[in-house]
Amino acid sequence: MTADVGAQLRKGVVEYCILGLLDREPMYGWQLSEQLVRAGLVASIGTLYPILSRLRAQGLATAFDQPSAMGPVRKYYRLTAPGREQLDAFRLQWGPFTASVHELIGEEPHD
Repeated sequence: MTADVGAQLRKGVVEYCILGLLDREPMYGWQLSEQLVRAGLVASIGTLYPILSRLRAQGLATAFDQPSAMGPVRKYYRLTAPGREQLDAFRLQWGPFTASVHELIGEEPHD
């Protein structure tokens, strides 16, 4: 059985990557998707919106409309205080977690 390991890894961290981007600054969907697609974390903007909806439903992000000089009003997303707490908790665990995994699986090829 061959598993898509990359898909499972992305699924586990993409929400935290979105929270991390929103911690830098409020962003609209297209901005988020460009960075996430470029990083290989989402396939398209279409896969981003369900995640944003879930983050909003959990109270980790909020949305607001802002006029754009380049077209229609854009919906921006912003990190909430609970979202920042969740991101901080993830950041505290991420380093030790990845170090433990690295120690267990290593990078040495086997025969």
